[in-house]
Amino acid sequence: MLTGLTVLDLSRVLAGPYCTQLLADLGATVWKIESFRGDDTRRWGPPFAEGESAYYLSVNRNKQSVALNLKDARAQALVHKLVTQVDVVVENFKVNDLKRYQLDFASLSDLKPDLIYASITGFGQTGPRAQQPGYDAALQALSGLMSMTGEPERPPVKVGVAVIDVLTGLHTAVAILAALQKRAQTSQAQYLDISLFDVALASLVNQAQATLLTNQAPQKLGSAHPQIVPYQAFETQDGWLSVAVGNDEQYKKFCYAINAPDLWQDKRFQSNTGRVKHRGEVTGRIADTLRHHSRTQLLELLQNAGVPCAPVNTLPEALRDPQVQARGLIEHLTHARIGTLPMVASPFKHSVSDNKQPKAPPVLGEHTHDLLRDVIGLSKEEITELELAGVVLGG
Repeated sequence: MLTGLTVLDLSRVLAGPYCTQLLADLGATVWKIESFRGDDTRRWGPPFAEGESAYYLSVNRNKQSVALNLKDARAQALVHKLVTQVDVVVENFKVNDLKRYQLDFASLSDLKPDLIYASITGFGQTGPRAQQPGYDAALQALSGLMSMTGEPERPPVKVGVAVIDVLTGLHTAVAILAALQKRAQTSQAQYLDISLFDVALASLVNQAQATLLTNQAPQKLGSAHPQIVPYQAFETQDGWLSVAVGNDEQYKKFCYAINAPDLWQDKRFQSNTGRVKHRGEVTGRIADTLRHHSRTQLLELLQNAGVPCAPVNTLPEALRDPQVQARGLIEHLTHARIGTLPMVASPFKHSVSDNKQPKAPPVLGEHTHDLLRDVIGLSKEEITELELAGVVLGG
């Protein structure tokens, strides 16, 4: 869908690489600029496969790796030449950090007057925290997310993946696509100031809105929902079951399906508002009922009754779900070192698309020589000279 779009990726770790992988999955050409050490996540493990970390592999599919020593003016000049041929730059350096390399928006938009330049930082380009680094765990704490995650009377809990980084990558990709649409109308450059903190607060949706209305902090509820009951995981004889009752009619069906009509006949519980008010009693009685049944039996009963529910799977169990195979959610790519590499596939599915066969994440500097030769036009001798001088690194 984005064939013909070229992205220069100066980002590392997760939010930026996740954004650029989304664009690459949609057909954009992504040139990933790395230091000689490579993206930090190349060393985040175990697990590793032939020296490549699972973390790095998860967010760098369909990209081309170019290893440059950006401290060298000659490497900066190479990036300047690449910029003249790209549509988008994505970076996540500290505020103003790229000015020292002449790779900031002002410098690059002089070279490319219609450049879309996205900066991802912890707190944005303005405000008292602008100079502070942004890490997902710290943002989960600072934004309030960690305070509402976990079981009551237990310590705060971090979400199991770096969810703020992932959401920031998604928001950045959407912002870039919107900026490209605007550029098509105006031919003007645009600077995108994307902040993990901004995204974190925006992503708290109902919880943030409720706090604005009441000035009361959300409480930790484990797997439960703050505004819907019953909407949580319950223990059964042989595992945990998640129940997601979304309205009063579903609640009625739920009660009769588990052979607990009294939970419906009690008028206090016939509206969601009443069930939330009496949360402890409702969920306690449900828990007492469900723990005496097998999960398989309950799943069948509730699914037949039209009540949303699911087993609480481990990740290996989730990856073995028949829906995964039916939707082609695991793909096997050919990696330069690993050989056959299983990966979670892109979720994008368009009825009309000219996207090519996906490619495995690149090894460090895998495409350095190709881009210097084919895009910038350097000779083999010039590339060798730069490599010997410590300016570039080939894979």
